[in-house]
Amino acid sequence: MELNIGIVGHVDHGKTSLVEALTGEWVDTFSEEKKRGITIRLGYADFSLYRCTKCNKLNINKKCIYCFSDCKHERTFSLVDAPGHESLIPVVLTGASLFNSAILVIAANEKCPQPQTIEHLRALEIGKIENIIIVQNKIDLVSEEEAKKNYEQIKNYLKGTIAENAPIIPMSSQQKVGLEYLLEELSKLKTPEYPKGDFLFLVARSFDVNKPGISVENLSGATIGGSVIRGALKVGEEITIKPIKKGDDFIEMKTKIKEIRRGEEKVEEATCGGLVSLQTSLDPGLGKSDKLAGCIAGKGKMPEKIYTFEADYNLFKEYNLNTGDTLLITCRNTRSAGRIISINKEKLKVELKTPISVEEGSKIIYSKLIEGKWRLVGWGEIKNY
Repeated sequence: MELNIGIVGHVDHGKTSLVEALTGEWVDTFSEEKKRGITIRLGYADFSLYRCTKCNKLNINKKCIYCFSDCKHERTFSLVDAPGHESLIPVVLTGASLFNSAILVIAANEKCPQPQTIEHLRALEIGKIENIIIVQNKIDLVSEEEAKKNYEQIKNYLKGTIAENAPIIPMSSQQKVGLEYLLEELSKLKTPEYPKGDFLFLVARSFDVNKPGISVENLSGATIGGSVIRGALKVGEEITIKPIKKGDDFIEMKTKIKEIRRGEEKVEEATCGGLVSLQTSLDPGLGKSDKLAGCIAGKGKMPEKIYTFEADYNLFKEYNLNTGDTLLITCRNTRSAGRIISINKEKLKVELKTPISVEEGSKIIYSKLIEGKWRLVGWGEIKNY
């Protein structure tokens, strides 16, 4: 596994159908997501690129769909499907902490940019995600002239942004038209250099994987899913998970790793690049329904648990902040509501409702509740806590 690719874009622009075209998996698996027809939680899926030994074309299968010859494995990626609905922007921001690169999906049958197209691209700029591919999706729903007009809208919108020079791939993800061109661009993505040091893992999901009626002796411990951002971990080693909510307090717990998986494959070591799941020895109930999402897991020196902090701030021009404002603070994979208790032209001080685990210098993202919805308003860096 080499890197994580985030799939972002406005609601109903075809992100989840693009994931299905790439992986064969439909990642909207929760009942509420199916009922509403939108992604609510982060969806995950892995896929590999295979190059045909005869015609040299890229495929997502071991057999070439063009000449039916055998293909050779080239690269493997993890996809993170982030929700596009405006009320779910905080989920996108935590998901962006897992991205090494991104696909920004823009529908050809709507004017560009749409509101969440703007906010998602801002999130990529704040996270300095430079490996970006633009997919102009749903070209099967418009005429050639309309597709060209929309293409120019996209080009004009991207000018001056981090994605100004990103390739734009016209596609129909449902019909898999243009998929071969996307695969070629994916094959060019650069693998990042990951930091060395003590193991650190961002928990994005957590599960109780046990089926009803399972015997006590066959119970599996709580499972956490996410991404390694530093170091490596082997089966049998001990980690610390924090901060875990217990009653009115937030604690840390130590646990041994019973099993590591990448997708469906069991592996002996968790390393940077791609998404992994770690089965712990903790009570399986602790992992149920994403209870551990937003925690960090690691060995050695770990980030502190904090309730207040001082930070600088950079705001988008249409927004402002004042003492007493309620903010949603996002730092890597975690988020917490907070209140501004003081602010001047250079920095602000925030008191959090629930703690986050961060290091001095950590980048944070500010969202503000405006007309009942969280809006991405700016970003900063923690200076003191």
